[in-house]
Amino acid sequence: MPNLRIVGDLADIPTEGWDSLHEGRNPFVSHAFLSGLEQHGCLREDWGWIPQHITLWEGSELVAAAPGYLKTNSHGEFVFDHAWAHAYAQHGRDYFPKWLGAVPYSPVTGPRLLARTQAHRTALLDAAMAQARDSRLSSAHINFHTDEEDSAFGPDWLARTDVQYHWRNEAGWKDFDGFLAAFDHKHRKNIRQERAKVQRAGIDFRIVHGDEASDEDLATMFAFYLLTFHDYGNSPALTLEFIRHLARAMPRNLVLFLAERESRPIAGAMCLRGGDTLYGRYWGASETSPGLHFETCYYQGIEYCLREGLKVFEPGAQGEHKLARGFLPTFVRSRHWIADADFADALKHWCAEETRSVQRYAATLASHSPFRHM
Repeated sequence: MPNLRIVGDLADIPTEGWDSLHEGRNPFVSHAFLSGLEQHGCLREDWGWIPQHITLWEGSELVAAAPGYLKTNSHGEFVFDHAWAHAYAQHGRDYFPKWLGAVPYSPVTGPRLLARTQAHRTALLDAAMAQARDSRLSSAHINFHTDEEDSAFGPDWLARTDVQYHWRNEAGWKDFDGFLAAFDHKHRKNIRQERAKVQRAGIDFRIVHGDEASDEDLATMFAFYLLTFHDYGNSPALTLEFIRHLARAMPRNLVLFLAERESRPIAGAMCLRGGDTLYGRYWGASETSPGLHFETCYYQGIEYCLREGLKVFEPGAQGEHKLARGFLPTFVRSRHWIADADFADALKHWCAEETRSVQRYAATLASHSPFRHM
C-alpha cells in the first residue's frame, strides 16, 4: 500500500514527480501554477486557504496526488455552500474548517485526482475522508473534477451540478466569418455591430504570450485586474509577482489580450492556454467604451482559438450574456463527502433537487441558442 503524506508546501514535492501524474493539458494543476500561488502571496490563511495536499508515495516515488486545502470559509471556490454552512450554524454545529480538493480561485474543470490508476484515485478519496475524520472536519469536497474521474467516487460522495458557458468549435469553423455564419440573423447582426463600435472608437488589440510580454505589459494587465476588483469592492488575491512567475514558468500558457488606443493600453484580458482550450480568467479596463468588454473578453479569444486551432474557450464562471455570443451551457461537477450522517442524508436530497433544477435551467438556456438549426 502507498504511504500517505499531507504536504503543506508544494515546493517540497519535485516538479517532475508532480507533473508526471497528469497529461499536462490543463495548466491549472501544473506544479508551476499551484506552487506559484503559494510562493507569491496569493494564498493567505486569513483568507481561508491553508495548503494540505494529499499525496501517496511508494518509497521515494510520488504515485498519486490531490491538490487540497484546509478551508475556514468558502472564499474563492465558486461552488457555493453558504446555505450548508448556515444550516450547520442553525443546529449549533461548525461547518468550518473543511477540506477542499480544488484549484484556488479557478472555476475551471480539470483533473483533481492526479494518478495513473483507478486504484490510486480511489485511495486518494479514501485518504481525503480519513483526513477529514481524523481532523474532525465537517466535510471533504472535490470541485470541478473531470467526467473521467466520476467513476472513482463512491455513493457517499454527494454529486452537485452547475452550468457554465463554453465555446466549442465542433463545426470546424476556420475563421470568425465562418463562426458568424452559423448564427441566426439577429444575433449575427448584433455581434457585428458590437465589433464595429470598437473599431470606430479607434481601439486596436495586441496579443502577447508570457515570453513576449514586457514587464510593463504584465504590470499593465495587473493594474487592470486590480481595477475590476476595486470596482466590485472585492479583495484581489493574485499578486504582480505571481503574474511575473506565470510569464517565466509558463511562458506559452499565459496569453494577454491588450486593448489599445493610439498605442496606450485601455483594457486587457488575461487567459491561460491548455492543450486544446483557452481559459479566460481576468479582465479590467481604465475607461468604458461600447462593446469593449465583449471584444476584449470574448471575440478576441474566439479569433485566437480559430487561428491557433484550439477547440474550446472557457471564458469563466456565470454570465447568461455569453449565450448570445456563442457560448453554450455546459455542465460542471463537484463532489462532497459529509461526515455527519444526518446532514449527509438531508443534503443528498437537497443536491438531487438542485441537480434537477439546474438541468431544467440548462434546457431552457439551450432553447435560446443563437445558432441556426439548433
